[in-house]
Amino acid sequence: MNAKTWTPRAAEIDRRWYVIDAEGQTLGRLATKVSGLLMGKGKPTFADHMDSGDFVIIVNAGKLVVTGDRLLSKR
Repeated sequence: MNAKTWTPRAAEIDRRWYVIDAEGQTLGRLATKVSGLLMGKGKPTFADHMDSGDFVIIVNAGKLVVTGDRLLSKR
């Protein structure tokens, strides 16, 4: 059996644009969601040594929710 590992080329990576509305979402959950999109973790062609992520635009960032005392305790 001759098994070979397939690595996608830069031209083969399908990049998409996402527009995310941050209004009413918590800071940590939004950051987790966006970081996964930027790294391309949800793609079947994900490879940690390649840039296979998508493009993300966040709107209404001033209206996102910060829970607990995080807003008061951070500088």
